[in-house]
Amino acid sequence: MTIIDNKKAFHDYFIEDRIEAGLVLEGWEAKSIRAGRVQIKEAYVVIRQAELWLIGAHISPLPTASTHISPDPVRSRKLLLKTQEISKLIGKVERAGMALVPINLHFSRGRIKLEVGLAKGKKQHDKRATEKEREWQRDKQRLMRTEVKRG
Repeated sequence: MTIIDNKKAFHDYFIEDRIEAGLVLEGWEAKSIRAGRVQIKEAYVVIRQAELWLIGAHISPLPTASTHISPDPVRSRKLLLKTQEISKLIGKVERAGMALVPINLHFSRGRIKLEVGLAKGKKQHDKRATEKEREWQRDKQRLMRTEVKRG
């Protein structure tokens, strides 16, 4: 079940590969995510010392958050992956010049998971072509609906 999608990632990148990763979260963060108070639009994934980190994801604390902790909504969060997967990603990012972008946050067997995409950046003309194709598909559907109504 999807919690939130990062539509901006599909606009800015060609997604080549997808990998599901776990997240190291604090208790208040898990509660806030379950309540849908999360934003990953401006987030990105970096590699530090052979570990993956999610940076820039904003998790708003609930008003009922504990009084003895001070929640940091945009702290860096560690991603949990197997060593083989991490080394494969590091190789592709360093050699092929690809980026790691968060695609969506979802539940998998009761746990909160992040889908990370191995992505190549789109140029401006690619973005325009994608937008033109999307508009054409929309117009085509509209035309087909009007034909069905008339016929």
